[in-house]
Amino acid sequence: MSPAAGFLERLDAVVARLEAHAGRRARGVTEADPRTGERWDQGQIWAHVAEFIPYWIVEAGVVLAADEPPAFGRTQSDPGRIGEIARRRNEPPATLMATVREEEAALRELIAGLDASAWERRGIHPTLGSMTLTQLVEDFLVGHLEQHADQLDSLDST
Repeated sequence: MSPAAGFLERLDAVVARLEAHAGRRARGVTEADPRTGERWDQGQIWAHVAEFIPYWIVEAGVVLAADEPPAFGRTQSDPGRIGEIARRRNEPPATLMATVREEEAALRELIAGLDASAWERRGIHPTLGSMTLTQLVEDFLVGHLEQHADQLDSLDST
């Protein structure tokens, strides 16, 4: 299976999982992040899911456009990331899911449009170092959506 086919199949599955959560109210917080100790509520998870897809699509474009491996990405302490999560955390999950659906179309277009050599293009992340586009899509897009769907699964629904 090509990287694109695998990622698109996983994207379909995780979006369906997120759709199922969009109509639910959840209480409680996630387990502590092993690196930061952060514990998020439902609103923080949804706000982050809605904000990170367009950010990482742009960063994938940075990697694809460069002749040499470029610097790309951000860290968890990025003020734009933190600010957007704080700004949108009180929006209803269904509203944030609408944003996810819009961004999913752009992500699907990115993934489907990559040829075999594009998956091996590299960029330099500030903390993770050299990464292929395959790793970027895994760690910051499709795999990251799956991680946050798992977090939503762990919260108590009301």
